[in-house]
Amino acid sequence: MKIGVSSYSFQQLINAGSESQLSIMKKAKEMGFDGIEFIDLDPPEGVSEKQYAEMIREESEKLSLPVTAYTISANMLGENGVDAEVERVCKKVDIAKILGAKNLRHDAAWGVPDEIKAFAGFEQVLPTLVDGCRRVTEYAQTQGITTMIENHGFFCQESARVERIINGVGNANFGVLLDMGNFACADENSADAAGSLAPYIKHVHAKDFHIKSGNGLNPGKGFFKSRGGNYLRGSVIGHGDIPVFQCLSIVKNSGYDGFVSIEFEGIEDCLKGIEIGLENLRKMAEMV
Repeated sequence: MKIGVSSYSFQQLINAGSESQLSIMKKAKEMGFDGIEFIDLDPPEGVSEKQYAEMIREESEKLSLPVTAYTISANMLGENGVDAEVERVCKKVDIAKILGAKNLRHDAAWGVPDEIKAFAGFEQVLPTLVDGCRRVTEYAQTQGITTMIENHGFFCQESARVERIINGVGNANFGVLLDMGNFACADENSADAAGSLAPYIKHVHAKDFHIKSGNGLNPGKGFFKSRGGNYLRGSVIGHGDIPVFQCLSIVKNSGYDGFVSIEFEGIEDCLKGIEIGLENLRKMAEMV
């Protein structure tokens, strides 16, 4: 099993200005990762997104550290409409191709627009989500890029909604970026959800959370609320309450043989958190 890392795991350093998306590639290689994925590119001043993607591709080839995926924000229900969003996301497909990534993850939506949310929900907007995702993946397929949505963003987070979008699109080029931890944000059992979505896996995030019942006081700094009011805090892989080992076993038994990328969101020092998480994930991978 190949283990990668998301650039988001290094966000503490990037936010502090001590590292950039380009410079953390060397750290990832030194730590022993097999590949790296990137969230929305953040080029330095005076550098275009396309130019930055080319710089990352050059560094990737220099380090023999493949870019496994490009993960971007998107909203098919945004104020500019689905046509404009499909056009914008298709341009991100072009960036993924420059990066050398074979996978693009984009969001489906963050929620029902304010003007209709009093009388409309997921069922009413599902056709729009399916239409937008289908059009993106049809273009991406011509570029040799696989597209996917992630169980992410509360609104399209639980496995049933993700599966309905995938089935609606009905294209083998489109599937799920399975994030082991994110199901907890919708108060869903991660192993059950992973089992449901296993046939559609295109890419995988290994993530862990500390989970505290919402039937009590807020535990403090670093915690946020799930959709059902429970408290979550990102943790080092193996330190939290997500059944990462069980999910990894489900992923392996599904026949998936691509990258599993660590996405660290804890409040601990990110380098230490990533390092320990990699050690723990490697042990799990050897045992499944």
